[in-house]
Amino acid sequence: MLYSIVGIDNANSLQARMAVRSEHVERLNALRDAGRLIIAGPNPAIDSEDPGDAGFSGSIIIAEFDSLAAAQAWADEDPYIKSGAYASVSVKPFKRVLP
Repeated sequence: MLYSIVGIDNANSLQARMAVRSEHVERLNALRDAGRLIIAGPNPAIDSEDPGDAGFSGSIIIAEFDSLAAAQAWADEDPYIKSGAYASVSVKPFKRVLP
């Protein structure tokens, strides 16, 4: 089943994000390589593709997991949580309708 993982950043999280970004992306690449990643990306803190020093306000991941518990366990290990970039993370079942 698909699950949405929505991380909400702490204020001024850019430095904490950048410190562990490669680890975060490595985990996403593993999901992609396993054919389980639908989409992933950050929410710029300002209305711009490249927010620069403004950073990001959060991230969205939609991926396939065996269960809600498995999705939650995967999300709990995200380097952005451990670095303090994320203030909170929400994991919910996701039903794909379009496309």
